[in-house]
Amino acid sequence: MSKIVTKETQNPSILKFEFEDFITQNESFEFKNIDETKNSPLAQQLFYLPFVKTVYISGNFIAIEKFSIVEWEDVKDAVAEQIETFVTNGGIIITPSENKTQKQPITVYGETTPNPAALKFVVSRMLTKSPVEFKNIDETAASPLAKELFKFSYVKEIFIDENYISVTKYEVANWGEITLELRTFIKQYIENGGTVLDESVILAKAEQEKTKTLEFDHLDVTSQQIINILEEYVKPAVQADGGNIAFESYDESDKTVKVILQGACSGCPSSTFTLKSGIENMLKSMLNDDNIKVEAINA
Repeated sequence: MSKIVTKETQNPSILKFEFEDFITQNESFEFKNIDETKNSPLAQQLFYLPFVKTVYISGNFIAIEKFSIVEWEDVKDAVAEQIETFVTNGGIIITPSENKTQKQPITVYGETTPNPAALKFVVSRMLTKSPVEFKNIDETAASPLAKELFKFSYVKEIFIDENYISVTKYEVANWGEITLELRTFIKQYIENGGTVLDESVILAKAEQEKTKTLEFDHLDVTSQQIINILEEYVKPAVQADGGNIAFESYDESDKTVKVILQGACSGCPSSTFTLKSGIENMLKSMLNDDNIKVEAINA
């Protein structure tokens, strides 16, 4: 059992005792006295401490509110050790609720991307065949999962494709502090039957793809060649990094190709230059035209 970390809260009477992993399944519990602790042997034990007023259990932590007869500085290490010993010895924190629907176990792991602000959460299950990007919570009608993720204050953008969810964060948070929380939330959300993407939206996306196919047939030959090169040689590598690339336009007059970057690639300080130069060199070589230029646009 890893060492429990104590953290102060805005209320000086309440101290949090954090675990490395989550200890509840999308549930929160509050115990005001020992009579309420029937489903929590740990909370029951904590109430034998004379200064314990309330016990909260949620997510990856246990929070305790104390009476004013002691100071946390004097007792927090002893309480942390007591909780740690209890769990290490096989003690039950929360008795599993009855009538729980059978879970569908999955694995979720975090994978770094070229964009330091984006992390790719890979799921052991196919999520969608159509890439979808969400810039804010107002755009999430199609994805209940994305809507929930935006409730984390540090989540800036979300990109979902195939079997992964790419999350872009604000600078206010470090990945070391939030990766576990996001990974566990995504895992529990999907295991508990939460909807990742609305099927009707996926169907609408399929219709869009048909439209794109029709549009493709009316494009000039060079544009068609560029799209085929991007699809076959560039897109797989970009998707592996948690992003997506789409053809926007080709201007025959100045030989400029515009591509749209999504997901982890959008706003990445290095990817715009790397992709631009890499794609540019590839197109120059494969189309045998040294005048081709590439402009990368963030979606």
